[in-house]
Amino acid sequence: MTTIDGEVEAGFEPVREAFEANFSQHGDIGAAVCLYQHGRPVVDLWGGIADPETGRPWTQDTLQLVYSATKGATATAAHMLAQRGELDLDAPVAKYWPEFTANGKADIPVRWLLSHQAGLIALDQPVPLEEALAWHPMAAALAAQRPQWTPGAAHGYHGRTWGWLVGEVIRRVSGRTPGRFFADEIAAPLGLDFFIGLPADERDRVSRMVYQRPAVDLTTVPAESVPEELREQVAAWRDPESFSNRAYAVTDPAAIDFDSPAVQAAELPASNGISTARGLARMYAALIGEVDGVRLLTPETLESATKEQAIGKDQVMLIPSRFSSGYMLPTETNPMTDPSAFGHTGRGGSLGFADLEHGVAFGYVMNNIIGGADDVRAASLVDTVRRALARGPGRTFRSSASPR
Repeated sequence: MTTIDGEVEAGFEPVREAFEANFSQHGDIGAAVCLYQHGRPVVDLWGGIADPETGRPWTQDTLQLVYSATKGATATAAHMLAQRGELDLDAPVAKYWPEFTANGKADIPVRWLLSHQAGLIALDQPVPLEEALAWHPMAAALAAQRPQWTPGAAHGYHGRTWGWLVGEVIRRVSGRTPGRFFADEIAAPLGLDFFIGLPADERDRVSRMVYQRPAVDLTTVPAESVPEELREQVAAWRDPESFSNRAYAVTDPAAIDFDSPAVQAAELPASNGISTARGLARMYAALIGEVDGVRLLTPETLESATKEQAIGKDQVMLIPSRFSSGYMLPTETNPMTDPSAFGHTGRGGSLGFADLEHGVAFGYVMNNIIGGADDVRAASLVDTVRRALARGPGRTFRSSASPR
């Protein structure tokens, strides 16, 4: 039995039911979901186990590593600098980071870093992980690296390198590391439980992740038995020199233990943000409107930040993807509530986004890392939110604790 705690506004009760179903039917172990509408919470739920090894329960303040959902936070920091006139997204990266000119990169604009068009998905020589966590060696390696394709001619998901690339621009412009800038300018004004670089005294609040193995490892299946629509991706996964693999092999060793205290304490602005669902939703709510008197981006900046920059086949993921300047945009495989939405997913199922049309912002975090086609948890929650919005919910905020 899983106890679901928290509150839900009248009319959004089906979201609680979908959240409960994620535990009873879809594999959630510990998780939280939060929805803001017009600057205030209308759903704030949590439940399950934060640490399966000890049985520690998931509480209102449990923190969860959200993998690439971090990118939405880092993109927001860059757009705040642009809003202040300190960063020109259409200026060459080299204006702020002179060493970046090496290997034909002098004309790459900052916007192409944000929108995954720079071709810097991989390194010819991976950086030792300890040095990558220290920041500067990885930034230097990327400054010296040649692009993998003609910048601007294609786009491909810069899964790991994106954080160092965009983060170094933030550092050069602001004089602060990206995690420090986020803490000072975004998390503190909004009172967010959201960190890029976890303080040591917050460590005990972080959940422990569980990694779900796929029912069938397609890389071990004979090629002729792989479904036709997946054959190109599976072939890439089998090839260590493919972009799909090299994009995640920029450190030595390539595998990163994201439960490690050293990794959580470092600043990896593409992938190691640690947040509550409330922290994700509240940040996105402050992008599209005021939250307790705080708004992060003006309507003009928001329009620029969310304008489509790249669409079509992704050179790394080998599926269609859409990006604005740092945010993911809705596709058939990326669940959001409206074509006007923008946000970012994270490995294993975490998701944060905002929907300007409906005035809502969403956050979902969980510690059972599933992902892929087998994972319906975020999509189920988002679809339920979409239906609730269509019905027009009431306005009474009430407790919804219930055993399941």
